[in-house]
Amino acid sequence: MSGTKAGSPHDPRGAERFNEERAAYTVARAQPNLEAGVESIRETVKVLKPIPGVYRMLDARGDVLYVGKARSLRARVTNYTQVKQLSGRLQRMVSQTRSMEIVTTNSEAEALLLEAQLIKRYRPPFNVLLRDDKSFPFILLRADHEFPRIHKHRGARRAKGNYYGPFASAGSVNTTLNALQKLFLLRSCTDSFFNNRDRPCLLYQIKRCSAPCVDRISEEDYDALVRQAKDFLAGKSSQVQADLEKQMAKAADELDFETAAILRDRLRAATFIQGSQAINASGVGDADVFALASKGGHVGVQAFFIRGGQNWGHRAFFPSHTKEVDEAQVLSNVMLQFYEEVPPPPTVLVDRDLPESELMEAALSELVEKKVRISIPQRGDRRKLLQQAQRNAVEALERRLAETGTKAKINRELAEFLELDAPPERIEVYDNSHIQGAKAVGAMVVASPEGFEKSQYRKFNIKEAQTNDDFAMMREVMQRRFTRAMKDDPDREKTRVWPDLVLVDGGKGQLSSVMEVLGELGIDDLPVIGIAKGPHHGREGREVFHFPDGREKMLPTNSPVLFYAQRLRDEVHRYVIGAHRAKRSKAIAASPLDEIPGIGPARKRALLLHFGTASKVRAAALEDLQRAPGVSDKVARQVYDFYHAGG
Repeated sequence: MSGTKAGSPHDPRGAERFNEERAAYTVARAQPNLEAGVESIRETVKVLKPIPGVYRMLDARGDVLYVGKARSLRARVTNYTQVKQLSGRLQRMVSQTRSMEIVTTNSEAEALLLEAQLIKRYRPPFNVLLRDDKSFPFILLRADHEFPRIHKHRGARRAKGNYYGPFASAGSVNTTLNALQKLFLLRSCTDSFFNNRDRPCLLYQIKRCSAPCVDRISEEDYDALVRQAKDFLAGKSSQVQADLEKQMAKAADELDFETAAILRDRLRAATFIQGSQAINASGVGDADVFALASKGGHVGVQAFFIRGGQNWGHRAFFPSHTKEVDEAQVLSNVMLQFYEEVPPPPTVLVDRDLPESELMEAALSELVEKKVRISIPQRGDRRKLLQQAQRNAVEALERRLAETGTKAKINRELAEFLELDAPPERIEVYDNSHIQGAKAVGAMVVASPEGFEKSQYRKFNIKEAQTNDDFAMMREVMQRRFTRAMKDDPDREKTRVWPDLVLVDGGKGQLSSVMEVLGELGIDDLPVIGIAKGPHHGREGREVFHFPDGREKMLPTNSPVLFYAQRLRDEVHRYVIGAHRAKRSKAIAASPLDEIPGIGPARKRALLLHFGTASKVRAAALEDLQRAPGVSDKVARQVYDFYHAGG
């Protein structure tokens, strides 16, 4: 008779001990181990060739720790096995490495671009990261219409036309765009709006459009305005102004004072655009300027965007994961990640020598298929521009540190008031929005010591709790959120999965719903607080903080911690109401015909055009449906059966 070895999983008496040993072994494998990391890298080196490419280091869970590029993959990756020559930061990285992924490229320049792309995608903890998830706005002058449209554009540059940018902010692009409309009278309306006009709109009345939609200007004259706009945005502003001055003088000589007044207003718009440039960039052409400042282990990078000799704004970046990384390398990484989103200009001015500067030039030139030059200006206007960028970098970093100090203090005081063990690194705030239970949406916003983490925001379309029950809706949101968290990271090792503090918009009822769900999931150590308006519904700013044990606390009306909590609550209000309105608008625009499976937009349009309304489609006989233009017998039968099934 065969026996069962004690301690095996088949022995009931030893099953518990076996599971404990297996869990301990699993934890030991997942924990940092320098020797294990080096061994996994050596295994990878065996199959590598001395060719260019990009490598990714992965931890035991398969998460990306680091992305790097190499001229020779074999030589570069082998360096990580020489532990004594590595910095403390790289040793920590190697100790967590359990596998690697390799992508070969045709050249080192191609590898450099791919490296920046993968860093932006995976955001590894051992790479310098450009902490900026905002896209940059451009001005787009379309080229796919006989009367081209000029408007603000964000996102992928797929439309045919000329793109001018980047602008540092929506405010700067809006100001410039308004002045350009006054200067060149180009239309900004959509094509559908343009095609359906029978009289000029308000923009024509306030002299910001030439009204090509109703033939107030010929195509030839409009083309002349478009050419002037292109010249102006390309840096030929003085030439455009000179032409306008000549036209104005001619109109005045001919006693055409109405035309002269219009040209005068256009000249003022041109002067406004040039006068609004806080930075003198004349003679620079198209260029970006980067300067770096560091203090107390923190780094700030200031960027100026110069196009056509005009300053189109500036932006400060504060990259993360910069400790133990050379400052020049930090600047290089920031620039590469920035240009992964924005096309580089022909000239890039920097305040220091960059590692592999020639390789960066080659990579950026390959990216835009034209020569890009990186240089350190030594004299003249470019040197003055760089010095101004350096001053701005220092000032921006000092402001950042001052703000961070204030935020850290408020975070500490918040932790003390809410009786947390430590200041929270990740705060999640929840709220719901609906109208009598209809189109219900839940939302989560996330805040960190650096501010709101908008890339982490989440919306929840309420699926089960369809009644007008706020508590049921909150239970559903929490059930989905933390069931997913337990699946993705049961051991709570990932900083972006589990919060340090959960704030719920509401009082005892909402808080009880949340605690009930967490109890069912076996989560009993997550700090959860409800924020409800006080007895006067927030008129005095006296929010009540509800604790799971039934206690209530309030803060003084002038407390910075109270203001911070209100900001968190207001942000989740803004986000969830926006999501609810979007869902409601989509529902309003929906058609009852959308419910019919297998019927596309073209067939729905044909049915509505023929019958007029969806209710008439529903009431139509099969023969009437078959006679509708563009509707086949099969589709007619499908529609008829959908509405008359079982009847």
